[in-house]
Amino acid sequence: MTTRELSSNAQAPLVARPIYDIEETPPILTLLPLSLQHALAMFGATVLVPLLTGLDVQAALLSSGVGTLLFLAVTRGRLPNYLGSSFAFIGPIVTVAHARGIGTALLGALLSGVVYMLIAFVVARAGVGWLDRLLPPVVIGSIVAVIGLALSGVAVGWALTDPVSGEYGLGAVEVAFVTLAIVVAVSVFFRGFLSVIPVLTGILLGTAYAYVRHPEWFTTAIGGLPPAVERIASARWWTPPGVFYAEHMHTGEVLRAMATPENWLYALVIAPVAFVTLAEHVGHLLVTGNVVGRNLMPQLPRSLFGDGLAVSVAALIGGPPSTTYGENIGVLAITRVFSRAVLAGAALFAIAFAFVEKIGAFLMSVPKPVLGGVTIVLFGIIAAQGLRMFVEYGIDVAEKRNMILIAVILVAGIGGFKLEFHDVSLAHLLINLTVDNIAMATFLGIALHAILPGKASAYGTRGRNAA
Repeated sequence: MTTRELSSNAQAPLVARPIYDIEETPPILTLLPLSLQHALAMFGATVLVPLLTGLDVQAALLSSGVGTLLFLAVTRGRLPNYLGSSFAFIGPIVTVAHARGIGTALLGALLSGVVYMLIAFVVARAGVGWLDRLLPPVVIGSIVAVIGLALSGVAVGWALTDPVSGEYGLGAVEVAFVTLAIVVAVSVFFRGFLSVIPVLTGILLGTAYAYVRHPEWFTTAIGGLPPAVERIASARWWTPPGVFYAEHMHTGEVLRAMATPENWLYALVIAPVAFVTLAEHVGHLLVTGNVVGRNLMPQLPRSLFGDGLAVSVAALIGGPPSTTYGENIGVLAITRVFSRAVLAGAALFAIAFAFVEKIGAFLMSVPKPVLGGVTIVLFGIIAAQGLRMFVEYGIDVAEKRNMILIAVILVAGIGGFKLEFHDVSLAHLLINLTVDNIAMATFLGIALHAILPGKASAYGTRGRNAA
């Protein structure tokens, strides 16, 4: 394994030798399906955000791929993360778009990316040592577990919901269970190449099983959209760049919004959301480091700048703001393939999906129960990485202080403890602002660790020198 960059206090977690480490590139015939697997893992959530906000799905795919490539370039390929659509911006984008148009909403998203980049400069000047003091292993492990378990409701909801009726259905449970069984079997019992593409195998075989068992999922109009088979048949094989710009991108609307001073005031409603997603960004960086067995916190300034640049570029393209994706971190963990080349390949697949509409239409036809079966594993693996930290750092969970920290973070995060500000008046605009459960769990963990005595116990037997 290559030399690790460690901050003065942090220690890298211990992991088994990866199949392909970050700097290694698999052969092309191996790389392509590994990259496709990551592209499929992010697809469901990435296209859901534009559907909820009124943005364009094809633009979201393009901005996701371009943003990931920019992120990998800014971080010099040291962080194997994929960037997809962020859910934290849905409410503010909908509110501002309704009041001043989609161009102004995307201008606000662009400004939030600028905020991220400014934070990156501050962190670069201040260093990351202060994070070691704020986030001991007991807090980090709990937050990582929350990142996985907080999404469990989404995974289970997909697994239980019939795509046609939108209600609980045994058929959905059946398909989700079969997909889950495929992912587990391929991951555990198969050897060789198949063992590193369990997600890809699960999605493809799960979709085939769903088509055989429940063809009505593919032949019925759902959510106001034509049936899946009709969407696939009518979609174009290739969209020329000029046509793509005219039909899918909102660049012109963003530029026109910039010309009106009042629009900048409305756009500022969205910019502060960057502070809310900051905790999630740090949490994802921590869990990625735990998965790959390296301390990645020294890369935080570049990570923040890369994410901010991706957010601003996405806004100019017409896609939703981006964030590092837990689904893809789960793929890293289950496959032990950390190659940055694989993530870059996934980004190129996303760009291809944007222009090859027929493939995008096919992927949108993957039933939610199939995605539910896959994400039960992926989100659970993220949570397991957090619990593993307790063992690796020798955290005494029976010690009262640690028990309280873990309890508060887990219940606040998994239970959905959040702050909601309704009808906040800003620039003659009533908006709803939310500090989500992951951010709240992080803030509570940091506050309790700072207040409670006996800080040494939070670092365990391997990290007491960080106290």
